[in-house]
This record gives sequence, C-alpha cells and structure tokens, in this order.
Amino acid sequence: MAVAKKIAVSATGTGAVRAPRATPVTRALLPLLESVYEGPMETPPFRGFLDALKDALAASSITLMMSPPSHAWNGLMVSAGLKTEEGESSYNGHFFALDPFVGIPEGQVMTPGEFMGEAAWRTSELYLGYLKPLNIYHSLGADLKAETGECRLRISRCRGSAPFSVRDKELVRTLLPHLKRALRLHGRLGSLEGERQLYAGTVDRLLIGTLILDEQGQVIRMNRHARELLAEDEGLRIVGGAPHATIALEEKRLQTLLRDALARCSRKGVTAGPVVAEALALTRLSGGGKLSVLVRAIPEADWREGSRRPRVAVFLRNTEEPVPASQESLIRLFGLTSGEAVVALLLADGLNLDEAAAQLGISRNTARAHLRAIYAKTGITRQAGLVRLLLNSVAALS
Repeated sequence: MAVAKKIAVSATGTGAVRAPRATPVTRALLPLLESVYEGPMETPPFRGFLDALKDALAASSITLMMSPPSHAWNGLMVSAGLKTEEGESSYNGHFFALDPFVGIPEGQVMTPGEFMGEAAWRTSELYLGYLKPLNIYHSLGADLKAETGECRLRISRCRGSAPFSVRDKELVRTLLPHLKRALRLHGRLGSLEGERQLYAGTVDRLLIGTLILDEQGQVIRMNRHARELLAEDEGLRIVGGAPHATIALEEKRLQTLLRDALARCSRKGVTAGPVVAEALALTRLSGGGKLSVLVRAIPEADWREGSRRPRVAVFLRNTEEPVPASQESLIRLFGLTSGEAVVALLLADGLNLDEAAAQLGISRNTARAHLRAIYAKTGITRQAGLVRLLLNSVAALS
C-alpha cells in the first residue's frame, strides 16, 4: 500500500498523478499519424507521409509499393528521397523479379539480414546491381495485405549512416495498422472517384449540362457542357454565383423551383420527403429549340458535415443538339455499314434525305439505298422512330 502511494505522489508532494513521460516513439508518432490519414487525399497518395517518415527515421529514401510490379505491368509506387524515375524504371522493368526481400510476415518489420541472412543479401543481384550503385546500404521493410493486394514499405539509408535501431523498427511497427487502414480508405475513395468519373463522362457524352448548388443556391461545381451552354448566354446565365433565367416570367418560375428544392433539405442534410424533380423550358433568345432545365434536390447522409455541401442539381439540355452517338456504335449495335451509319446520324439530327445526300456528296439513289438498309436492319420505318431508337439505345453513351 505504501509503495502504491509513493508511485501516485509526484515529486512536488502534491499528490497529483504524474503524467507518463513521452518516449521518442510517442513524440514522433502524432505528426506521422496525421500525415498517414491525409495520404489517401494527396496526389500522389501518401507522399506527405513518406516525407514525414523519412525525416523521422533520418532515411535517405522510402518507397511505398501500393501495387508491386509484375511481368504484366509496372505497378504503382510512391517514393520520397534519393530514388529517381530512372531508378524506379530499372526496378520495375528488371530488378523486381530478382528481389529476394519479399514476403515479410505481416505486422513484422525486418532488415534483409534478419529476413534472409546478411551474406545472402549482400551477394544478391538486387543489392549488387540496383541498391549498391545508388549507395543504399541499410534497408528496412514491412509488407501489408490490403484490399487491392500486397503492399510493401521499404526504407533505406546510405552507406556511412547508422543501421536501423530497435526504436526505428518499433516506430514503423506501430504505424503499420494505421497505414493499412489508410490504404483501405484510399482504395474506397479510388473506387468512388472512378465511378464518379464514369457517370460524369456519361452525362457529358449525353450532352447534358450539370450545375451543383450549395445550401445558399450558389454554384459550387459545373461540368464542361454546362460551361459551354452558359457561354452561349441563351436563356440561362450565372449572376452573383447563382443561376438565373434571362426572361422575367421564366426567371420567376426557375427561382421558385430552386427555392422548393432547397426547402426539401432539412438542417441535418436529409431530404425531407421523397426526392422529386421539377422541369421547365427556357427560351433561347436566338430562337429555335428551347433549353430544357431539370431541378432536383440532392439526398444526403445524416452525418455529413461541412460548408458548401451539394444540395441541388440543375440539369441542362439544348433540345436542338444532335443525337449523341458514334458511327462505330451504330455499326456494332445494328450491323450498319459505315455509309449507312453516317446517313442514320444525319437523319437523326433532323436532316431530310436530300439534305443528307447533299452533305455527304452522294446521289439521292445511293442515300435511298442506305435508308432502306437502315430501316431493314433496325426494324424502323420512319425517321422519327429512328431518332427515338438512337436516343434510347446505348449508342448515346458511346
């Protein structure tokens, strides 16, 4: 009991519990933990973490092989320090197949000497042909199994530097589970970004402009086609960071739709009630087809926080723009010839047969022969049906 009291009482005799003294590892750990979880959002990923770890370990270079190279491809690696693109290319193209320092048990941090024996390592082709010319003498490694496959962390020091200590290994070992989680986050974010780019590209190919508005109705993002439509200043423009119609009556209707969409979102960011979309057509001042506008609230998760959150999407489409399809897609989908595909696209864009023939520089009889073949292969008998077929098929996504 007396011993316990002595431990609890500080040197000042006040009875306060003494805080545990920070070790060198714990002092170095906090900034490294911050940088490792920032890694998934960096370009290239984890570069800040590698720079911080290199400084903490006084290393000459560090490489994170997020996907090790193989005979099929060059892999994906991020490096900090003295390694060059030429050196990485040499490893990816040749030395990866000669690397004996692979397969470290997960969770362990080892030097090559501990893994395979010092003599075997110093006489290996990788050390003699790749590392020694780079003046790399001391190495430390750890392997991780992530969702995307095996990942390798390799840390190096030049000749003349001190070998890696037990404390160095302890620091790296402590970081490994955090690095594994961060790699998992990076994989998830990469999948989401890939899907986002796919959908965004599809919307662009369909010639649909997209505006994303925040809770104040301000535009925070727009796609390429929206910029093109707004640059025409035909029925819609951005004033003070928000979308506005150019005609007063249409402006009143547009602002009502935007306010209603914003009102459907609660303070917690959850759309109140079912998500609905409202549409209107804006007059193009130059005449012709109108600009179609669709406004809808964006559903949001309960726990999302932060400023300028996406709340409303505005979709734009010029009704006079041509059917978005390619010759190649029509050839593959319907078995058309190249000539037939060109005629089909021109007819779908609103030209009549004589206009299509004149634009292509072919006779009317040739154009009529193409049209008969198009109708036979698609099962369509009228030009309006051809337009619907192309718009409703996956050709519009090509």
